[in-house]
Amino acid sequence: MMQNLSYNELMITLSLILSFAQATYKPVYEVRDDHDINGIGVFYMGREIAQVMGHQAAEWLERPERFEEEAPQMLLQGLKLKPGMVVADVGAGSGYLSFPMAKQVGPTGKVYAEEIQQEMLDIVVAKSKRLGVKNVVPWLGTTTDTKLPENSVDLILMVDVYHEFDKPYEMAVSMVKSLKKGGKLVFVEYRKEDPRVPIKEVHKMSEAQVKKEMSVLPLTWVSTYKGLPRQHMIFFEKK
Repeated sequence: MMQNLSYNELMITLSLILSFAQATYKPVYEVRDDHDINGIGVFYMGREIAQVMGHQAAEWLERPERFEEEAPQMLLQGLKLKPGMVVADVGAGSGYLSFPMAKQVGPTGKVYAEEIQQEMLDIVVAKSKRLGVKNVVPWLGTTTDTKLPENSVDLILMVDVYHEFDKPYEMAVSMVKSLKKGGKLVFVEYRKEDPRVPIKEVHKMSEAQVKKEMSVLPLTWVSTYKGLPRQHMIFFEKK
């Protein structure tokens, strides 16, 4: 029957099928006894979820070597932020990237520094006061919901965070809801494809795995930037 459809009709049909599949999708989390010592023993779509880095390691996020190891200046340039944009730094930690993003979006823009650890947000608040920054908004979420306002955010950035979510599907659904139509969801993850990246395996993610996990959501892959020293930036757009 589908052989008799025109190209446009076929695309519409396939889109409807995909939309139905996404609407009826239920995540399956598999618990395994045999797992990586640095993981939590819970698997999603074949990937083991990594242990969470606690607020006690906040100083590590601010280490001087990070500038050379991760080239955050290149990361920020790749986001192409503009004055007035509303951005969310999900899993913001100490706000290492929240504050330079706040400078890029300017006083008419806003950066939600979203975290599930109040201790991290306390660090962000203290830094805001010290630097006199008023457009970084500390935002407390949960392990299943960012609590960000729906249809309000232009871009969501996650830097080495998504692989630690113990409920990745629910968190992704929450983030998509908060994005405006056409808004961007950006994953920055250590490249699992590159054995030279000196990071524990469960704290890496391949481009293929990220695409696989986002395929059940109303998102379109846009591009992948591989020019950072150890990470890739994977861009999706809300349909």
